[in-house]
Amino acid sequence: MSKKALLVIDIQNDYFENGAWELVGAEEASLKARKVIDHFRANNLPIAHIQHFAVDGNIPFFHPGTQGAEIHENVKPLEGEKLIQKFYPNSFRETDLLEYLKANDVTEVVVTGMMSHMCVDATTRAAKDFGFDCTVISDACASKDQELDGKVVKAADVHTAFIAALTFFYATVKTADEFINA
Repeated sequence: MSKKALLVIDIQNDYFENGAWELVGAEEASLKARKVIDHFRANNLPIAHIQHFAVDGNIPFFHPGTQGAEIHENVKPLEGEKLIQKFYPNSFRETDLLEYLKANDVTEVVVTGMMSHMCVDATTRAAKDFGFDCTVISDACASKDQELDGKVVKAADVHTAFIAALTFFYATVKTADEFINA
């Protein structure tokens, strides 16, 4: 029997309106993540909230001790829920996430969070490599426009490309409603 845990990755204030690194659709994605969080809470399933801190001075967001680095009010952890602080895109790197999941007999991770093209992607791939089945909640993730060689790729296209790439081997992809109603 599969036991699920929810990962809520980096849904922090700097990614929202007036934040230091605003994403496209952050508010909407956070509300979808909240629906999934409520589902996990109602079913007494493990939730790991991931909070990223920038230690590299070249990164203009998530500076320790700032309001921008705080977890957004839409998805705040409750007392007793796991909070993991990280410094790299992969939520497993130099954290106790793997130990936490193993201690809770988790076999499947459900991934929500930000940014689709960075920490969501890196964490999902690592989770699969560690042997977990993965489900990504596509509408509970957000991204940002990207640029290469003077060409701008819109956030929606970045998000779609990264989430679509995960479907080949790394994850099943569902919307929040599809997941909750399954």
